Amino acid sequence: MIEHADGTRTPFIDASVHIFFPSSKDLRSFLREPFKSRGFPDYEMDWYGAPGGEYAPNTDGANQRYPGSDPEFVANELFSKRGVDMAVLHPMGRGIMPDRHLGSALHAAHNEMMVSRWLEHGEFGHRFRGTIRVNPDDIAGAVREVDKWRTHPRVVQIGVPLQSRELYGKPQFWPLWEAAAEANLPVAVHIESGEGIAFPPTPSGHTRTYEQYVSFMALNYLYHLMNMIAEGVFERFANLKFVWADGAADFVTPFIWRMDVFGRPHLEQTPWAPRIPSDYLPGHVYFVQGSLDGPPEDADFAGEWFGFTDKDDMVMFGSSYPHWQCADVGKLPRALSSGQREKLCWRNAANLYGIDISVGSGAQ
Repeated sequence: MIEHADGTRTPFIDASVHIFFPSSKDLRSFLREPFKSRGFPDYEMDWYGAPGGEYAPNTDGANQRYPGSDPEFVANELFSKRGVDMAVLHPMGRGIMPDRHLGSALHAAHNEMMVSRWLEHGEFGHRFRGTIRVNPDDIAGAVREVDKWRTHPRVVQIGVPLQSRELYGKPQFWPLWEAAAEANLPVAVHIESGEGIAFPPTPSGHTRTYEQYVSFMALNYLYHLMNMIAEGVFERFANLKFVWADGAADFVTPFIWRMDVFGRPHLEQTPWAPRIPSDYLPGHVYFVQGSLDGPPEDADFAGEWFGFTDKDDMVMFGSSYPHWQCADVGKLPRALSSGQREKLCWRNAANLYGIDISVGSGAQ
């Protein structure tokens, strides 16, 4: 439970907790040959390291274990100190690898680790929910991985990297989206760490600094989303849900307005997507955010702005623990209504993932 500035209390689902292997050696113990002996990037092998470090202070736990790798330590931080009732785990992988078979093997290893160590943890497993990582560069392998885990009661979504070779609306991805829809599992799209193939964060190439990177990288979800709408993905798969897990919900209002304005007179060009583009947002599009983009927390109009384009029905709070930007749910804009806070802190996530919040010991 969390207590807000006005004294009200609500349940709390953290929709984005990042988990890792303690070491590359430990990861190899989950791999079979020929992949066990292969080389692959370290988690922090990216082009834009955060100035001051990737992780928040005091997140590495006992014996200097890699942050986000110890279920007991993380559970204590989330459930005892932060008031979290339930946590949705997102294993952080290695991005798109040049060898798709190696990429799929790394994803499978992360899934095995998450399920065996976290979701089936004897003490805390009932308060964790998991994201199964799949490789969009290997559609057949990805579909097999979905089939393997779709019936696990604590697996609630599949995860793919934001840095894709192609836009996610294109037909080569449809078998994966069909598998996700049939399994009733949302698809979470997250900026990947330990990049294999490092795509530019902007259409015009690479930025110079981390600040530019982190400002623009999440914007890439718009290219995926608008392409998916134009290609009729949500028309074809009526119950498909996408979670843009690195924020940037503030972009959706101006850009979907533009897509409506320019698309409305030309709907005959996309007979497979006959509705106004913004009609495809409700029930299909969600965001995970920590520190909310948009007006400052003390702005009187923050609640009104948050309601534009029904964002308050799309956004779920996620701390991104243990990363440096690890967000504090206590710093939500004061102008949010109690209903908006409920949706943001737990109701949207509970509805999307089918979480009975009463099962969390902190919510009893």
